[in-house]
Amino acid sequence: MNIGNLDRRWRTVLVASAALLVPAAAWRFGLFGSADANAVSPSVAIPIAENRLAALRVRAASVPGKEERFQKAQAELATREKGILKADTRAQAQAQLIEMVQTIARANGIEARGVERMGELVVSNDYGEVNVDLAFSCGIEQLVNLLASLADQPQIMAVNSLRVTGGNDKKKSIQVRLSVGALVARKLLPEKKVGR
Repeated sequence: MNIGNLDRRWRTVLVASAALLVPAAAWRFGLFGSADANAVSPSVAIPIAENRLAALRVRAASVPGKEERFQKAQAELATREKGILKADTRAQAQAQLIEMVQTIARANGIEARGVERMGELVVSNDYGEVNVDLAFSCGIEQLVNLLASLADQPQIMAVNSLRVTGGNDKKKSIQVRLSVGALVARKLLPEKKVGR
C-alpha cells in the first residue's frame, strides 16, 4: 500500500500525525533548548567535584584512626570477657558457680553445702546469667567477708539477693539465703519457645 492509493481523508490524518509527532519527539529527546536539564556547565561542575574530593579525602584520612579505636575496643572487650564463665553447657556453668561460691564460703569458715535453687536469665543478645540460691548459717563477720571475697573474684559475679534472719543461739549466728549470679555466653541458655 502506498500513499498515492489512500483516500484524501487518510492522507490528511497521516500528514497531521507526522506533523505532531516530529515536534513531540524533538521536545521529548531534548532537541530543542540549549542543554539537558541534568547537565551541569563545567564552571559549576569543577567546584562541586573539588568539594566532593575534599570530603572524600577527609573521610579517607579518618580511617586509620577509626581502625585504631576499633582495635582498642576489641582488646578491651576481650579483657572484660575474661570474667565470663567458660562452659559448654548451662549445667556446667551452674556447677562452676556453685563450686566457686562454696570454695569462697569454706575459705571464710562457712559451710554452704545445700543449693536451694538454680536458674538462668537472658541479659542481652550476647550474654546471659546463671544463678544459684544457697542457704547457710554463719556469723555476721563471716558474711561480710564472704561478700567481700565474692566481689574480689575475677569472674563477673553479683549478689542478686540476700536475706538475713537472726538466730537464737549463743554464738549469735544468722541464717542467710544468698542468690549469686554469674555472666555466661547467651548461647548456653535455652531459647524461649513462643506458643503453647
